[in-house]
Amino acid sequence: MTVTTSEALRTEASRRVPPPPAGGPEPGSPSAPGATTTAERDVTQDATQDVSHDATRDASSDVSRDADALPGAGTATADARADLTRLLFAGPDPDRTHGTWRRLLGGPAFTYRPGLAPAERAALSYERLRLLNDVLTAEDPTAPARFAADPHRLAALHEWIGPVDGGLTTLASIHYNLFLGSLVDHDLAHDHDLSPFTAMRRVGTFLCTELEHGNDVAAMETVAVLDRERGGFDLHTPTPGAAKFMPNTSLTGGPKTAVVAARLLVDGEDQGIFLFLTPLSDEHGHLPGIRVRRLPDRTGTPVDHCLTSFTHVRLPHEALLQGEHGRLTPEGSLTSVLGNRRKRFLRSIGRVTMGKLCMSAGTLGMARAALTIAVRHAHSRRISGPRAGERLPVAAHRSHHGRLLDALATAYAMTFLHREVVDRFAGLGDGEGDRTDRTDRTDWAAGAGREDRADGTGRGDREEIERLAAVAKGWITWQARDIAIECRERCGAQGLFPANGISDLPANIEGGITAEGDNLVIWVKAASEMVFGHTVPLPPARTAPGDVDDPAFLRDLLTHAESLWQKRARTALREGPSGDPTGRWNATSTPALEMVEAHACRTAADAFLAAADRATDPTARALLRALCRVFLLRRLREHTGDLLAEGLLTPDQVRALPRALDTATAEAAPHLPTLAEAFDLPPDLLATIPLASGAGITRTLEQP
Repeated sequence: MTVTTSEALRTEASRRVPPPPAGGPEPGSPSAPGATTTAERDVTQDATQDVSHDATRDASSDVSRDADALPGAGTATADARADLTRLLFAGPDPDRTHGTWRRLLGGPAFTYRPGLAPAERAALSYERLRLLNDVLTAEDPTAPARFAADPHRLAALHEWIGPVDGGLTTLASIHYNLFLGSLVDHDLAHDHDLSPFTAMRRVGTFLCTELEHGNDVAAMETVAVLDRERGGFDLHTPTPGAAKFMPNTSLTGGPKTAVVAARLLVDGEDQGIFLFLTPLSDEHGHLPGIRVRRLPDRTGTPVDHCLTSFTHVRLPHEALLQGEHGRLTPEGSLTSVLGNRRKRFLRSIGRVTMGKLCMSAGTLGMARAALTIAVRHAHSRRISGPRAGERLPVAAHRSHHGRLLDALATAYAMTFLHREVVDRFAGLGDGEGDRTDRTDRTDWAAGAGREDRADGTGRGDREEIERLAAVAKGWITWQARDIAIECRERCGAQGLFPANGISDLPANIEGGITAEGDNLVIWVKAASEMVFGHTVPLPPARTAPGDVDDPAFLRDLLTHAESLWQKRARTALREGPSGDPTGRWNATSTPALEMVEAHACRTAADAFLAAADRATDPTARALLRALCRVFLLRRLREHTGDLLAEGLLTPDQVRALPRALDTATAEAAPHLPTLAEAFDLPPDLLATIPLASGAGITRTLEQP
């Protein structure tokens, strides 16, 4: 089928898109009838679409119904936008999970501040961190501890703060997830007063990776030696390469306490890596035995990254964070439900998995913000048209709106995938078991104590979900970078100015790509596990040729591509050089990583299609299915040769794919504003961004 949009775009070209009205719905709540922007109303109401069936293609009934729903979008824009927002921010108590942070970001404390030196920007991020904490403690002084134990709220925070302050995103992830979350997940939460950290009289930080031990952090050298004579531990950095790299341990932000990963030595015997609660500084400076050197400014929003080492720092016995993975008596006897040191280490730093979800959430929010700004700019920026005196929005051109639509399709897929992974991760501990009475521990943290026991019970689900979190983190953060760069380019020279809200985003996303496990490294680990430890859910054989306009058929093709790459990886591993493990993996890694990429895309497509099925508004459902077709058709382009060779596509179907993509693009293009506004960024925040409100950077010259 084809959709004609040129007349609608010519009509829209005669209009000037003013800034959107103030107000708007909270995530997951219905939109008020007047909440749509002028751009949405103009483009959707005037987009009278000529929908005709292509005689050369036997379109499925679902696709026909989708297209039939779109012409009515002009009278249902508010309902469609509200339904899209509801689906994007679905989850437990959306207003509490997302609305709290959305409302906060609309205030003046989070607007862009020009002219700050790097040290001032870093200090500002700490001020904003305390504002976040004030919101939590207004609920209850102990609320930050419960917040750290809530995967949905914790991830949502990062989605909203990511676009406004990359440094704040880093600090919040460290304080709430890595530091406070580690305390909550261990016995210390019952035995220790957490109020200095929940009230943020002391900021928490997390010291794990070392200068010479990043991705091989399991080989860390920092030691905590049990002192039998005086009791407690001696924390020490034995070599320069063992200095902790690159935590936020400076005096910026006030007194700090760290959770330090160190190798526990008892009578010279290595018991594995554990976490130790270690005060670093007070109002007078760093404490004795602690050396902190500030690192040079890195790319992106400044954070006070440092190199930190310890010289025989004495810690009490209570500093050891203990749990089922390991408990040490004062006499030096260690008990554990886990079978070896590596498992104890992985359990000690279990918060890194939640950290992957936080990093992907932060970059996801950045990608959605970049798209919101770029789409608004595309409809307000006018250029000369083909007729004398004609002025068209740059959004009129397929070369412009097609790229933004591709990015929107990916951002929707990223969002739905992230929701799916967080839901599954939060549900890890569901069911009966010990320690579920801990009200300050979330179910997934309590469930962690029941996984990977010495007898191997309960391991599979957790390993699968942790692997999915790693795969999703790599895919989402990489896609977010691509989207931010695309949006910056589509905004031209205006996109180069930080005040316009986009130019800082790619560099901030780079931090998310590396944090909580370098993307390529965690994908290589996932690939090595999935070559033989993963079953691809192949669809039943079809009795008739599929329709390239049918998202379900396209999804099945992507599943076959995943399976084909897995088969290649298995063959490469079996046929690799014997006696040469590195050589065998080198031969295997390329197809194995292609398998992981296809797996990420297919899982995202599944979440996308499931969300479309949950839509209650017909226009929203049709838009989501058209957008999902764009997403799938783009992902299938690199696999068409394989699919043709395997008889899964016919030559005619391969030839039809470009036209199918153009059709899906044409169907969704008039609704770009609706799709972008569904991301629901606060109007007050967008009003402070010149490019997002129909202006340009010169508006800043008019401000006092």
